Amino acid sequence: MDNCYGEFVEECEPTAVGADLMAGSLIKNPGGTIVPAGGYVAGRADLVEAAACRLTAPGIGSSGGATFDLNRLLFQGLFLAPQMVGEAIKGNHLTAYVFYKLGYRVNPLPLAKRRDVIQAIEFGNPDKLIAFCRAIQQNSPVGAYLDPVPGPMPGYESQLVMAGGTFIDGSTSEFSADGPLRPPYVAFCQGGTHWTHVSIALEAAVEAVGKCGE
Repeated sequence: MDNCYGEFVEECEPTAVGADLMAGSLIKNPGGTIVPAGGYVAGRADLVEAAACRLTAPGIGSSGGATFDLNRLLFQGLFLAPQMVGEAIKGNHLTAYVFYKLGYRVNPLPLAKRRDVIQAIEFGNPDKLIAFCRAIQQNSPVGAYLDPVPGPMPGYESQLVMAGGTFIDGSTSEFSADGPLRPPYVAFCQGGTHWTHVSIALEAAVEAVGKCGE
């Protein structure tokens, strides 16, 4: 199973409750926001080895694993990961609470038990979804000058608008947001290295979304 976004959120991992093999990305939770690339597989030893053979070659398998000479960052990221995931969950709760109080449907609800680091907000309006993502981008540490524009994305049936001003390209351990341009126009917020950064971005997002109703 795909365990992206789930690591360090629940008290146990999928393999503890019956999953034979799980996989995840190192530019998400377990990379602690500093690992620039890579992924992992874990579970039954024979299945892990089979996956490693697919990555390298049969007969070589895990003996020829790819670490890109990044061992220091891999282990440091893993050390930082629980702290970073904790900050992301705080940001999730704050995002849910703010938009719930403003009358929007959110999932999960504020203070609900979390199983990942994703927070959904239903805007019901394409302009509000785009305004939200633009505000998140404008309050990002990288590429704040960029303007998210909806466009086609492989794997999505609809156009997608995405805010991703992150130090590591594609990292969703860092605060980001995206949503497909189709009803009910839901924004999916991921990650966040500091809940204080999330709070600053939310102030701008609330103002931007509010202007769409004027």
